[in-house]
Amino acid sequence: MKLETTTFQTDLGEITWLTLTNKRGAQVVLSSLGAGIVAVRLPEGDGKMTDVVIGYDDPMAYLADGPCSGKTPGRYANRIAKGHFKLDGVEYTLPVNNGPNHLHGGSDGYQNRIWNCTNDGDSRVVFSLESQDGDAGYPGNLKATVAYEWDDNNCLTINYRATTDAPTVVNLTNHAYFNMDGHDSGDGLSQILKLNCSKWLPTDSTLIPTGEIASVEGTPMDFTKEHTIGERINDEFDALKFGKGYDNCWLVDNYDGTLKEVASLRSEKSGHKVTVSTTQPAAQVYSGNWLEGCPTGKNGATYHDYAAVAIECQGCPDAPNQPGFPSQRLNPGEEYHQVIKFAFE
Repeated sequence: MKLETTTFQTDLGEITWLTLTNKRGAQVVLSSLGAGIVAVRLPEGDGKMTDVVIGYDDPMAYLADGPCSGKTPGRYANRIAKGHFKLDGVEYTLPVNNGPNHLHGGSDGYQNRIWNCTNDGDSRVVFSLESQDGDAGYPGNLKATVAYEWDDNNCLTINYRATTDAPTVVNLTNHAYFNMDGHDSGDGLSQILKLNCSKWLPTDSTLIPTGEIASVEGTPMDFTKEHTIGERINDEFDALKFGKGYDNCWLVDNYDGTLKEVASLRSEKSGHKVTVSTTQPAAQVYSGNWLEGCPTGKNGATYHDYAAVAIECQGCPDAPNQPGFPSQRLNPGEEYHQVIKFAFE
């Protein structure tokens, strides 16, 4: 394993990129801005490399980018209805930045901050962040870490940990977008998705869950068997109209907090595949419905709508307002600890 570090002096501060190369020559590039994934480069038989995640050459392009490309949103990933929730009878108000709702911790969420970074040997990088009581309206001083480990089997394992000094809510995930034909290959709708999820969360038109937990059977939300992303994306189905494609949450079958395989995404054309496992209760699948107009991509690429898909393992959206969903509450003396594993082949 080899670790290389590059630093960039910016108006925001020093941004660090860390490149981890395994014995197969496969690489992961990580950034301290947003504790994010910049690249996943897989070697081809002809000596070339295919980068299977979208991103940017300019480190500052990740700041406040609409797609939240590759980064760690927080304190609460996904949506909280109307920017309000109650905890122990106290109502908290959060910034509204997505229609009438709060999304990904607000415009100054964790994805738009420079995290401290250290490396543990050449295969493991740890990003850390301290978030003060009242940060974006959330209670409690929160200490969070995101640890990435890249191994010689092309597995990227992410460990999320957090502690607090007062009751709060927390929901952390990774927001990488995958195109298994390559980040600059264009349309990602031909990618083949499978989800080990027989239930999903219907939403209102603003993508806030209604509280219903519905079966996927007989709907275009059924990926229990493989389907391409684009096969049913234009069906007459409310959820697909609300989000202009897939932007929905599925519940992991037989969830018990242990590491379970939740998804796979592959390309028939390239043969590349990523298998996603997690300890989290749910996965949000977003088919890149609003990528148009994002910053210029790597090597000058232009990303259009549906160029790539995000599989965001996480707690349920709006769980602080939904008692029927798994709780995202964190108390003093407890540790939030969740794992996401991306296995590439």
